[in-house]
Amino acid sequence: MSKVKFTREEALAFHLEPTPGKWEVQATVPMTTQRDLSLAYSPGVAVPCEDIAANPELAYDYTNKGNLVAVISNGTAVLGLGNLGALGSKPVMEGKSVLFKRFADVNSIDIELDTEDPDAFCEAVKLMGPTFGGINLEDIKAPECFIIEQRLKEEMDIPVFHDDQHGTAVICAAGLINALHISGKKIEDVKIVLNGAGAAGIACIELLKSMGARHENCIVCDTKGVIYQGRTEGMNQWKSAHAVATDLRTLEDAMRGADVFLGVSAKGAVTQQMVTDMAENPVIFAMANPDPEITPEEAHEVRPDAIVATGRSDYPNQVNNVLGFPYLFRGALDIHARAINDEMKIACAEALAELAREDVPDEVGLAYGKTLSFGRDYIIPTPFDPRLIWRIPPAVAKAGMDTGAARRPIVDMDGYTERLKGRMDPTTPILRSINNRARAAQARMIFAEGDDPRVLRAAVTYQRSGFGKALVVGREADVAKKLEDAGLADAVREIEVVNAANTRHLSQYKDFLYERLQRRGMDRQDVHRLAARDRHVFGALMLAHGHGDGLVTGATRKSAHVMQLVNHVFDADAKHGAAGVTAILHKGKVVLISDTLVHEWPNEEDLATIAERGADVARHLGLEPRVAFVSFSTFGYPVSERAEKMHIAPQVLDRRGVSFEYEGEMTVDVALNEKAREAYPFQRLSGPANILVVPARHSASISVKLMQEMAGATVIGPILAGVDHSIQICSTNSTANDILNMAVLAACKVG
Repeated sequence: MSKVKFTREEALAFHLEPTPGKWEVQATVPMTTQRDLSLAYSPGVAVPCEDIAANPELAYDYTNKGNLVAVISNGTAVLGLGNLGALGSKPVMEGKSVLFKRFADVNSIDIELDTEDPDAFCEAVKLMGPTFGGINLEDIKAPECFIIEQRLKEEMDIPVFHDDQHGTAVICAAGLINALHISGKKIEDVKIVLNGAGAAGIACIELLKSMGARHENCIVCDTKGVIYQGRTEGMNQWKSAHAVATDLRTLEDAMRGADVFLGVSAKGAVTQQMVTDMAENPVIFAMANPDPEITPEEAHEVRPDAIVATGRSDYPNQVNNVLGFPYLFRGALDIHARAINDEMKIACAEALAELAREDVPDEVGLAYGKTLSFGRDYIIPTPFDPRLIWRIPPAVAKAGMDTGAARRPIVDMDGYTERLKGRMDPTTPILRSINNRARAAQARMIFAEGDDPRVLRAAVTYQRSGFGKALVVGREADVAKKLEDAGLADAVREIEVVNAANTRHLSQYKDFLYERLQRRGMDRQDVHRLAARDRHVFGALMLAHGHGDGLVTGATRKSAHVMQLVNHVFDADAKHGAAGVTAILHKGKVVLISDTLVHEWPNEEDLATIAERGADVARHLGLEPRVAFVSFSTFGYPVSERAEKMHIAPQVLDRRGVSFEYEGEMTVDVALNEKAREAYPFQRLSGPANILVVPARHSASISVKLMQEMAGATVIGPILAGVDHSIQICSTNSTANDILNMAVLAACKVG
């Protein structure tokens, strides 16, 4: 997987638009009428206030405390950037807050404290205790982080968790459980070498010892070598706790015969000779970021039997904290925990390890563009495995209940698991899956409208995001000028500009086009004008001749006109079974609407074909298709000849013997609402429809645009389906990001 590239300008724009920062606050109750305001604030709010004052536990029922975590830092050890101070750390802490929401539906607020004094820091956090259900400490330098966390754990009655320490430790432990499982070794027998005695390193070794690793088998090293009993230089009480009686003095000495290496130190700290000196089936967790102590390639070159993990997403076995902290807090919050203890951390590690040993769902493999199965290159689950949310928190919650950390134990664990399944937004894994598949495909993407700045920005982002090569149709000087105006002057050398005026393929393109159009009233001169001067046609010709893998066009011309032009080169019309499918993503739901592009007024046969195209797109997106033919009538009432074709279309699918669920005709509420559907017990859908086939293109267009404007839904498409080549047509009001999404869909060959 290629490394994602972005410029300073892109990173700054991401944080600036659409509004400064990365999160906002939204009300969860109605706030429209005077009565709403009276209940939300004075006088209605007095009732829960008095109840909570009498019984503090009720704060978890009547306020957001039970699903609110503070991400708190003083900015003294920001990522790999060092001491940036409190304000300099804010973008990172905002980022951590949105990760809590994205992965475990935990609400989170970032708080930056402007002090390096541990006493002042602890006092500030302690005073904020009533607000939150948990405290996530972040990016505080050692040894202050140890002092702060220990003191706050003692003084507060909610979980306090320094993720730089324990997050890394938990994922590391999960990976080690499986690495030892593969190599047939036991944790109590292995010799472990840790390099890096900072916050994360100390936490890793402490957790492994609490899981059964023997003190005398664990050698800890720092920049001055082995931490041995009697050493005085560069020591503190946390290092001293892990000093052993040994003659070993250097990392090289320690690595001889070692079974496990854990690195939270610096790039290049481990040599190939050290790896050679390790025991059989060595386990190497080179977790230094951004560059590991030794790369997997270097380690495997000398030891093919090594099991290697790093902190990077472009290598297998990523030790990624996002596998731990969201789910630890989810489980802890849901039992109103007083703390996150070792047993809860071990339960998290064991649940992660167990998940990696199970069959991986198809949609996860699809998302990563490869088949994943338990083995040397897959010992830790991927961060985008949808099972994490309902497998890890129950294990954490159960451990918390078993150890007395729970204020309110969960009685129905099966019901809790089911509720967790419903917490996650299914749209995010879909978008992630498409992005990863596009990255794996490495498609050469033709951007036909190189005269438009939005298209150019999308093309540059496509290439810099590691999706593949961007081929821009345009004039070199014009493209260079527009990129410079957009602040992307350095991208001129990266993308490839294709100009019809100087391509060597033009005569080949014209012969092909003349062959197709000579009996449609076009002479050689007409064909020359189309091929040499129309970018939509030229881009389509490039695609038809294999000079690109996908085509994105339509941002500068009406889609009906662009479809006409594309049809000069391809059979992309209603007669040949093409259809437009638009995906609407809103409030955790995904619904596809079709046809939004090709058929003006489809008949029942067309509608059945449109349903099949919708099902193809749904499956490409990882959805199990459920089609509803929608109308203003439901199963024949009210009677209308305009609804008749919607009634007959399912019968056409009956004849065709398709392999997906379908039903109709029905109104939209019956299609999407479980309660409304109960009135028709004979209907065949097993759940809410996710594909709505509408009577005509005008009703499709109205539905999509109404959802977009009134509800703020995310709209992707229309996705052109049923054409032999991968072509996506944008709308004229597309943003650069919309155009990029269409390019990614084209790269995945969706439809």
